[in-house]
Amino acid sequence: MYLKNYNLKNKTAVVTGAGKGLGRACAIALAEAGANLVIISRTKKDLNEVSKKIKKLKSKCRSYVCDITNYNQIKEIINKQPKIDILINNAGNNIPEHFTKVKTKNMEYLVRINTIATFNLAQLCALKMIKSKNRKKIGGAIVNMSSQMGHVGGPIRSVYNMTKFGLEGLTKGMSLDLAKYNIRVNTVCPTFVVTPMTKKFLQNKKFKKDMLNNIPLGRFAELSEVASAAVFLASDSASMITGTSLLVDGGWTAK
Repeated sequence: MYLKNYNLKNKTAVVTGAGKGLGRACAIALAEAGANLVIISRTKKDLNEVSKKIKKLKSKCRSYVCDITNYNQIKEIINKQPKIDILINNAGNNIPEHFTKVKTKNMEYLVRINTIATFNLAQLCALKMIKSKNRKKIGGAIVNMSSQMGHVGGPIRSVYNMTKFGLEGLTKGMSLDLAKYNIRVNTVCPTFVVTPMTKKFLQNKKFKKDMLNNIPLGRFAELSEVASAAVFLASDSASMITGTSLLVDGGWTAK
């Protein structure tokens, strides 16, 4: 009786950065739970592959090639959707640099993609969600993909820390403004997951060893472990959870 709440049938979910890594895993997991998908990425080939997998799961899928920092383009995509029930605000990036050596152009790019674009997307999707007449009854969910680095500092991560701590604050503020519409807003905060983005950092053996030493469970997270956390927060099983973080960090922040 309780677990049927994971059923996302007839729900439409938007996933950004859906071509690779966490976004791809979240999109497929949402389809497994019965949701229809709107997937966004910069790479058509990746989108086609994810779209095929989603359709095999008998879910509908619309895909769009778009850089989420392009506001007009993203606005056009969101506004033409008949309805949106779930947003997995996943697209983001990191350029590790020592604080004293951070290049202005890299800092501005990370703020643009991790903070401004994430804000814009959440606002556009929230406005679309609110337009549904029965929103209060059916609810809505926005899941912002944050990081353990939105809760603790890390070496050569100052700009990433800044954007992810900002995302945690944004999530809390949004949750209060959107509560009256029954739209819940939360973050998922993974530790290191082996994805195309982290793979290059983890090739450094010393860095990899240091990172593993920080995780009490002694391993990196699997894509499926992060995706299932996002599906949980998007589902009615989490209907009383808003304005908070689900840390999928193997105990990193418990210390």
